[in-house]
Amino acid sequence: MFSDKANKIFQDVIEKYHEKDTVYQPFENPYDRNENLIEHLLYRKCWIDTVQWHYEDIIRDTNIDPAEALELKRKIDASNQDRTDTVEYIDSYFLETFKEVEPKEDATINSESPAWAIDRLSILALKIYHMHEEANRKDATQEHMMKCRSKLDVLLEQRVDLSSAINQLLEDIANGDKYMKVYRQMKMYNDEELNPVLRKK
Repeated sequence: MFSDKANKIFQDVIEKYHEKDTVYQPFENPYDRNENLIEHLLYRKCWIDTVQWHYEDIIRDTNIDPAEALELKRKIDASNQDRTDTVEYIDSYFLETFKEVEPKEDATINSESPAWAIDRLSILALKIYHMHEEANRKDATQEHMMKCRSKLDVLLEQRVDLSSAINQLLEDIANGDKYMKVYRQMKMYNDEELNPVLRKK
């Protein structure tokens, strides 16, 4: 099943990142883009999410230097754009994969594309990893750990449901029961022609 592959790659990414546990470490993708495109894209997608997760932790430090915070905000903005671009690359992969499928007359469209559901699965992997850490943190109170274990149970159930939904969506598209229609994000605030503040410069 596709989700099994994705969840395994996401787990590998998160564990690899935490070997050094710093946002400044270099990125290396073990999957060749030409030979293993979807694996390459999934690995890159989760790495972007993992680094950004930790950017978001850092910027919430109330004692952060304002200049450092501004620099970090720029990195988060760039990361968000990179994340969106990668999601769209993943959808392009699926469009190519299913291009020969003829949708049935009664085929329906899903509320989100496969890649945006996979985006949520990647974020969920990060939530599970860090909630597991909190549920087992030795310096935390028993009450804290119990609350986190309860939340972890919900997150694990959510991953099962989301994984199943993604697998079903891909099967439905392959069978012609659903069809893909991808709307590009067309973010405006990064575009010098569309953002009035940038345009004035």
